[in-house]
Amino acid sequence: MTAEGSKLWGGRFVGAIDPTMERFNASVSYDKRMWDADLRGSKAYAKALHRAQLLSAEEMEQILQGLDQVSEEWSKGTFVLKDGDEDIHTANERRLKELIGPAAGKLHTGRSRNDQVVTDMRLWLRDAIATLTNEALLLISAMVERAAVEIKVLFPGYTHMQRAQPIRWSHWMLSHAVALQRDVERLREISKRVNVLPLGSGAIAGTPFAIDRELLRKELLFDEVSLNSMDATGQRDFVAEFLFWASLCATHLSKVAEDLLLYSTKEFSFVTLADAYSTGSSLMPQKKNGDSLELIRSKAGRIFGRCTGFMMTLKGLPSTYNKDLQEDKEAMFDCYDSILAVLQVTAGVISTLKIDAGAMQAALSADMLATDLAYYLVRKGVAFREAHALAGKVVFTAESKKVPLNQLAREDLKAISPLLEGDVASVWDYESSVEQYSAPGGTAESSVRAQVEHLRAWVALQKT
Repeated sequence: MTAEGSKLWGGRFVGAIDPTMERFNASVSYDKRMWDADLRGSKAYAKALHRAQLLSAEEMEQILQGLDQVSEEWSKGTFVLKDGDEDIHTANERRLKELIGPAAGKLHTGRSRNDQVVTDMRLWLRDAIATLTNEALLLISAMVERAAVEIKVLFPGYTHMQRAQPIRWSHWMLSHAVALQRDVERLREISKRVNVLPLGSGAIAGTPFAIDRELLRKELLFDEVSLNSMDATGQRDFVAEFLFWASLCATHLSKVAEDLLLYSTKEFSFVTLADAYSTGSSLMPQKKNGDSLELIRSKAGRIFGRCTGFMMTLKGLPSTYNKDLQEDKEAMFDCYDSILAVLQVTAGVISTLKIDAGAMQAALSADMLATDLAYYLVRKGVAFREAHALAGKVVFTAESKKVPLNQLAREDLKAISPLLEGDVASVWDYESSVEQYSAPGGTAESSVRAQVEHLRAWVALQKT
């Protein structure tokens, strides 16, 4: 059992902590991934302590060089965690003391683990957001470029999982790219709120020393300094926002996966997944399973669970820091790992997917042009509500006679409306159907090309 005197907080305790409690309390097994953020924060804080005349120049240099050595050990994988290292902060400070001696004990002057851990988390999440943003932009680019290449391909658009209207395959692809565009924009907004410096807030009341928080802000590249020390150490809004963002992004990617799973079935046969993103069956040799897509879909549930669980932790807490907030890191790390993998695998699926344009074209059916028939009547002066009813009667008649909509006899059409004349044959053309939707946002080729160019320009802007 660990003697309490060796703990950062052990001075007022007598005896040793129960081993089960020690394991229960420890977080180093997962928060060690913040080692770099913790060392960066400590280096900045050492400089602030020197400016506040709480460290001599020699002590500061000792600490900075020692922290560099600790960083090198982590980078090379030679850092050794020991019993009693309850978190990454304890581990780094313990190792620093081993390397440089008593001067290490001054590093924590005026600093609490409360402001230290939340600073580490913000630094770590800021880097994580940059990585996720880049991965999302790569996925959007893959979708946009694919849409540009396959713009001529038509296939059925669905609502309520029923064939609705003919659209361009590229229009479907871009619909998901636009959702991801919003995800990137939301992530950039969250990044602004993540990039607020809490260091210098102490445990709750602030710091009694002349710690230059503006120096800390500049050293650590934060946009601004937190306004209230109690709020700075006790709130995890930025974590909750990130978990919600991951949940929403996972929802969007789950929709992509669900569509492609359907389109890849023999019943649809619109797309074929690359072998690199498929698996087989241990029993049925003919099977090619879209496990990549199924896992993308399932990760959404995992991320939702993390988000909901953490929100339940937050909602019962009193003000300022409580140890319940230790739950923040596992939720944040797990959601990051999950959504990063989902973005990367989705990009791989999209980039390697094969489409069957012939199967897509063959799946188009004349009944999907019923709306076009109503528009035909509208162009002849019929009010849309009446035109809709007349087109519905045409559909009913075709179904009753068990013939496709475009094969109804002229007499049947005339019986429904004398306005359904010989030129109604122009309605039964899928290319003409999609081309009429040329307003911005539509599925006409000109509109889809405009969407492609808009998204290309937007992606380029994000990278500048």
